[in-house]
Amino acid sequence: MQLLVKEIRDNPLLWMLVFVPIVLAAEAAVPHSHTLLFVLAVLAIVPLAALLSHATEAVAAKTGDAVGGLLNATLGNLTELIIAITALRAGQYMLVKASIAGAIVTNAMFMLGACLLLGGLRYHVQEYNRAGARLSSGLLLMAAVALLAPSAVADLEHLSQDPGVLHKLSVGISVLLIAVYALGLLFSLKTHKELFTSAGNGGHDEAHWPIGLAVGTLLVVTVLVALVSEIFVESVQKAAETFGMSPAFVGFIIVSLVGAAAEFAVAFAAARKDRLDMSVSIALGSASQIALFVAPALVLLSYLVGPTPMDLQFWPGAVTMVMISTVTASFIAGSGRSAWFVGALLIFIYAVFALTLYVVPPAGEG
Repeated sequence: MQLLVKEIRDNPLLWMLVFVPIVLAAEAAVPHSHTLLFVLAVLAIVPLAALLSHATEAVAAKTGDAVGGLLNATLGNLTELIIAITALRAGQYMLVKASIAGAIVTNAMFMLGACLLLGGLRYHVQEYNRAGARLSSGLLLMAAVALLAPSAVADLEHLSQDPGVLHKLSVGISVLLIAVYALGLLFSLKTHKELFTSAGNGGHDEAHWPIGLAVGTLLVVTVLVALVSEIFVESVQKAAETFGMSPAFVGFIIVSLVGAAAEFAVAFAAARKDRLDMSVSIALGSASQIALFVAPALVLLSYLVGPTPMDLQFWPGAVTMVMISTVTASFIAGSGRSAWFVGALLIFIYAVFALTLYVVPPAGEG
């Protein structure tokens, strides 16, 4: 605990942790001051992300980059899951589906692209383990095809006449995706874990926290990030009406970026230290976990907490963006080498998606 206190005392960025109790208190005292809550939530998420970055690096130093990236992606995606459950209870299924599609695209395009760009600006060429990247990108591509299958057949005549068929298809696909996710963990962490060792790019010689303190900090900070993110979503939805943003844009861009802030901090820091194994593992691993676990879990949970069951039918624009992102990420990740320009191209694609969704919202949301 003394190491944690020392880290907070010596790092000016972590002094912003004071905004965490402030935003929680403000949410209880003035719940209708949406602009104030929005600003405070952003200020609170920044230091939490920095603290999560330090703790995850300590875990990765003990367990290896692949497991460290997997742990960070899992805890980071817990935030998106809690945010989506809140929206499920309110019946805001467009926001939930937009956050699912947006999280996949944000992780596969923006996070991966920013990691390659930031690392490439410091190092001429960077290398990473192709086996781990190919597994994550392959799982992501398979999951994207499965998630988008209901959207592809939703316009068939017999399905439009019996909506229950689409719900049955969504539940069946959800169960299959969770099974594949479990098999992927078994493959990468048990039966073939030797394929996913780091490329040995250095950066492991600095002092780290003890594993107990690091894991405990990860768990506590993840819960705090989830609480603050919930406040952020509630406030940003009201702000969206003022700025003319659709629920699809809020879920696809805003919620995805803020929900993944903690993962951004870890992945970006690793890339700048020439630990691209960890960065790629976080970016692609997080995207594949959203598709393989978070999305199907939300479909199943909708039967318990939602006013009506949720299906996996996305609007056409989301289908296109998710497929382009997963195919592009799979193509890029297979090389095992990267430079800054590759990352810049991925960020450009993400910017095109964001601009398109802002200017042309899905039908019925203008």
